[in-house]
Order: sequence, then C-alpha cells, then structure tokens
Amino acid sequence: MKLEIARGLFLVGALGVTALAAAAWQEPEPVVLDAHHSSLNYCPPPAVARNKALTPQVRPDSDLLLVMFGLSQNLNASN
Repeated sequence: MKLEIARGLFLVGALGVTALAAAAWQEPEPVVLDAHHSSLNYCPPPAVARNKALTPQVRPDSDLLLVMFGLSQNLNASN
C-alpha cells in the first residue's frame, strides 16, 4: 500500500471519528433552577429560613477588632 493511500485512509478515519464525537456530544444548556419546576420541591426551606425578620443581625465585636490588631502587630514584629 502506498503512503499516499494510507494517509488518505487515516484522514478519512480521523474525520469520521471527529464527526461521530461531535454528533454524540450533548452539552446541557444553562438553566435557572427553580423549586417549583424541578424535583427539589419535596424539600422546602425551614420556617426560620423563610422568615427574614427572625434571623439575628451579625455585628463585629470590639474584642475581635483588638485581636486582629494584635495579630497584625505580631506579624510586623516577627519580620
């Protein structure tokens, strides 16, 4: 078999495999998940999570600021 024929057969085979892979490749489209239209409706959030008024407000403590200041001073002193 001549080299040109072997190259042609290889090229046709490679293009066939590429075409088959492209036809079989199914990538899902981006969608927004919604609890009403998906299978997630069996697990609703708890009542505490649904009520925003009952969630506590998180505020930084002054002791936390002192600890962060102390840690930053220790880092500068070790250099």
